[in-house]
Amino acid sequence: MAAPYPQIVLFGDSIFQGAVDSVNGFSFQAALQAQVVRRFDVINRGLSGYNTSNALSVLPQIFPPLVPGGPKLEYLFILFGANDASVTLPTNHQHVPIDKYKANLKRIITHPNIMAHSPKIFLITPPPLDQIRITQLDLAIGHPSATRYTKISAQYSEAVRQVAAESPGVVLVDLFKALMDVAIAKTPGFDPNGPPLGDPQGGVRGYLEKLLPDGLHLSSESYRIFYDIVRPHIGSEWAGSRDEDRIAYVLPDWRAAPWLDEDAHLKG
Repeated sequence: MAAPYPQIVLFGDSIFQGAVDSVNGFSFQAALQAQVVRRFDVINRGLSGYNTSNALSVLPQIFPPLVPGGPKLEYLFILFGANDASVTLPTNHQHVPIDKYKANLKRIITHPNIMAHSPKIFLITPPPLDQIRITQLDLAIGHPSATRYTKISAQYSEAVRQVAAESPGVVLVDLFKALMDVAIAKTPGFDPNGPPLGDPQGGVRGYLEKLLPDGLHLSSESYRIFYDIVRPHIGSEWAGSRDEDRIAYVLPDWRAAPWLDEDAHLKG
């Protein structure tokens, strides 16, 4: 087993689980790993179907106590909420009330196993929801009604903004806004002052159809947008440097490795 590099961990639900997939030639996780290659390992801990209560129950298994020689958690991206925001149905039990959701997020970011690493923490808003599409698919698989609602999901994204604002040092990544801004811009004639895209009241899916194919999960275009808003937060210590292709490597670049001096001595 290779010795561990410092880590970037993607901790979340199916949105992060799917970040490993390569669709239409793009993978969020691969793009991020390419950006930090030789500096960090990008670890995917996306858990499909999990809400924040589930996440807390397994957190000690994912983030064990810091030990000498163990990996150092440098960056932590947290993305939960799509399942917490689901409504309670006889066929679905993922819902977490919004006040508890906020409390759970605070417990995650202040958990002793995480705080021991002093990582840079990013809270990510759940993406928008296309309730029109969700309703079609939920009814087709046997739910009595939609498991998720546009307006409720938006409230959970707002809750993430509030938690980030109340948590010193935590950075907000507003995925909801980034995707909705693109969807509105690419839906000709849509009135943003009316019901939101994907809301049955307005009846317009618009460009959310491209960004959220099943109404919930991200398309490759959405993952690209997601990566574009994450990318500037990583690598400030080497970005823009003349030698940025070598700065901050865990193991030295071959041109600066100590054995070069030894080889020169032997040749001399």
